Amino acid sequence: MSYTALYRKFRPASFAEVKGQDHIVTTLRNQLKAGRIGHAYLFTGTRGTGKTSVAKIFAKTVNCENPTEDGPCGECRICKAIAAGASMNVIEIDAASNNGVDNIREIVDEVAYSPAEGKYKVYIIDEVHMLSIGAFNALLKTLEEPPSYVIFILATTEVHKLPITILSRCQRYDFRRISIETIADRMKELVDQENVKVEDRALRYIAKVADGSMRDALSLLDQCIAFHIGNELTYDMALDVLGAVDTGVFSELLRHVLDRDVLACIKLLEDVVMQGRELTQFVTDFTWYLRNLMLVQSSDHLEDVIDVSSEHLARLKEEAAIVSFDQIVRYIRIFSNLAGQIKYASQKRILVEIALIKLCKPEMEISEDAMLDRIRQVEDDIKEAKQGGYVKVVEAGGTATAQAAIPAAEKPKLEKAVPEEIREVVRNWMGIVGNAQNPMKTYLKGAKLSLGAGNELVVALADGLPYDYFKNDEGNVEACERLIADFCGKEVKVSLSSFADANDFDNHFVDLSKVIQMEIEEEE
Repeated sequence: MSYTALYRKFRPASFAEVKGQDHIVTTLRNQLKAGRIGHAYLFTGTRGTGKTSVAKIFAKTVNCENPTEDGPCGECRICKAIAAGASMNVIEIDAASNNGVDNIREIVDEVAYSPAEGKYKVYIIDEVHMLSIGAFNALLKTLEEPPSYVIFILATTEVHKLPITILSRCQRYDFRRISIETIADRMKELVDQENVKVEDRALRYIAKVADGSMRDALSLLDQCIAFHIGNELTYDMALDVLGAVDTGVFSELLRHVLDRDVLACIKLLEDVVMQGRELTQFVTDFTWYLRNLMLVQSSDHLEDVIDVSSEHLARLKEEAAIVSFDQIVRYIRIFSNLAGQIKYASQKRILVEIALIKLCKPEMEISEDAMLDRIRQVEDDIKEAKQGGYVKVVEAGGTATAQAAIPAAEKPKLEKAVPEEIREVVRNWMGIVGNAQNPMKTYLKGAKLSLGAGNELVVALADGLPYDYFKNDEGNVEACERLIADFCGKEVKVSLSSFADANDFDNHFVDLSKVIQMEIEEEE
């Protein structure tokens, strides 16, 4: 006896066996129970989600001599005839190969004849979006007002291609992608029935690769079992058969990218290729890995959304702390674009190598997220230079780097005597700032005060909006000087400066507020 593929052998025969489509099954059950059966149904959704299976179950149930709550009895003469494909009451049509006007006219002519046995003639038209415009027009009138004994069930994966005149005549049911958990549980039931040992981790990976399709999952499972027949199917075996890569490789690749190590990335890709891994699957899986990393960084409680082991989740959290959100978004954008190109490319490896170089070298792009990555790189270089006491110079294009051993700027020495009016301003700074209008008030509250050359009051503001607000408008500086003059009755010259963070300020200035606070404590 010839072997039957798993997805055919375990095709649902009742509503109870349909997985992941409870919203549709419940509605159809209620219609059958109440006798409110429609004349035209449209089943839409991605491949392998159960559209044709539910259509056949529904067709059997409406003609079954002893229907149950779960659908057809499967034992009566009509059920057996439909299951064997020998019934004249259930007509399946593939619109991909029968898409002309003449094919539809044959259906229209047949509709005039009542069923020889049973209650209904059910026409299941699969891939209905493949019908020509003329065929749709020929079907319209019959679809709108068929005889009472006729039911049309249209199935399609591309509902957007159907004319609105067809959509308006049908009850529409959208089949959802089936969850990884549901697919894995169903496969677990089937392998137990088949007496095949499979690791739970392998089942979950196959379910993830299936992308919401139960049929795809069973086909992949069939393939993996056949390759390792007689042995327990492990996670590593499933990776071998499907040409996939373990997540540890993606973690290593990400760290090479963050180090901007192009050579290490290319060598890792070389290893992946030599192991015979499928590059299309590699790109898809790495994109999915980055997606999980983005979700981990967005929230601390996503264990139910991210389908990974606790060990992998801990590693994701560790990596989320060393990469910024906009970097992840840029990486996902580059690899998402690559996923659309690589399917039809003859030189897939070269495309992947170009993408990896783009990840490591943001200067190759002019997009907003690439510019942010380049700015971050410059900031890291500046911080490194400050810590090491030298200045780092990068040539145009980022191709060469030279380091000049120039001593870092020394921290200025504080004058022995700080003018009394400056002391008063520092002591009462928050009261002075309170008299300002927003946004000046907000920016000055975060300012740090020091003493400059010529007894000037140095107002150091954080880089970005606070500093730009005063730097780009001299009138705002004058307004600040007027606030101080109104308070102390003397003119105090204000000098602007900026700082990246608290350490940056402390490295270049003396914080007057700390000095004056220490003097007050000593006096006490």
